[in-house]
Amino acid sequence: MSSESLDKRRKMESALNQLKKHTVVVADTGDFHAIEEYKPQDATTNPSLILAAAKMPAYQQLLDQAIKYGIAKGGTEDEQVAHTMDKLFVSFGLEILKKVPGRVSTEVDARLSYDKDEMLAKALRLIALYKEAGISKERVLIKLSSTWEGIQAGKELEEKHGIHCNMTLLFSFAQAVACAEANVTLISPFVGRIMDWYKDNTGRKSYEPHEDPGVLSVTKIYNYYKKFGYSTVVMGASFRNTGEVKALAGCDLLTISPGLLAELSEDHSTVTEMLNVEKAKACDLEKIHLDEKAFRWEHNEDRMAVEKLSDGIRKFAADAIKLETMIKEKMLNVKNGK
Repeated sequence: MSSESLDKRRKMESALNQLKKHTVVVADTGDFHAIEEYKPQDATTNPSLILAAAKMPAYQQLLDQAIKYGIAKGGTEDEQVAHTMDKLFVSFGLEILKKVPGRVSTEVDARLSYDKDEMLAKALRLIALYKEAGISKERVLIKLSSTWEGIQAGKELEEKHGIHCNMTLLFSFAQAVACAEANVTLISPFVGRIMDWYKDNTGRKSYEPHEDPGVLSVTKIYNYYKKFGYSTVVMGASFRNTGEVKALAGCDLLTISPGLLAELSEDHSTVTEMLNVEKAKACDLEKIHLDEKAFRWEHNEDRMAVEKLSDGIRKFAADAIKLETMIKEKMLNVKNGK
């Protein structure tokens, strides 16, 4: 095929289909009806996405079933709500797994982000619920906050239980290094939230994709992992525009919202591979080791990362509380026969 006809074909092909040749595309949503159209390999959820989906009429049946399950489990009201939340998160995961051939990411409550043992217990509970529904742990990624405690929980889940982990709310290079050393399956560095911070804290209000601080952060992490042969893979997350997505073509995975997936499917510009192992191996990077003290210091030196990690945990926790409040109200109605 001539170069001219190749160019014509590329122009006809959507940016989304071109991207899929370089990167595993993942749908970032709890709205599983939005997934089918874009045919992603995997899907990711978080408390905010589940809250948004749980408010939609289309998903009331899942919420009602989870509440019945929680009530049937008995115990105090808080225990019933906790059972309902676990069941609801897994129920959304089960429906998503009917739509994607790969894996779903299910998140551990952000309020446990500084409690390794509680994160372990919650992760094992979620995996047990998937197993009861006939789903192997191989099809699930447990999402944990990338605190020191979360990273150590991920290490133990991988080593002792063979449970794959997706380390989320990752903003600093120190977090990325610690995750690689813990040998977790996957990390989710947040591209858009990094750019948000720079917009809010500098005089600058826009960035071209190639100079976007979030894109530069993920590029450095990807290059470091590939240069030093770590098995942990990188999944860029939290995108604000398609320019950021295309600037990371070649990254192991990218998790993208339905809105941006729609834009990419309508976009017919050329997508070029920006990241690859060969380029990474040629990078001038030094290998470093971080114990707990060094991790805490290096992470603390990155003001953006400290603020965005704390902010991310607070926001996910706030949405979990909103979801619990909604569950409590509906639970009361069920108990009162309404």
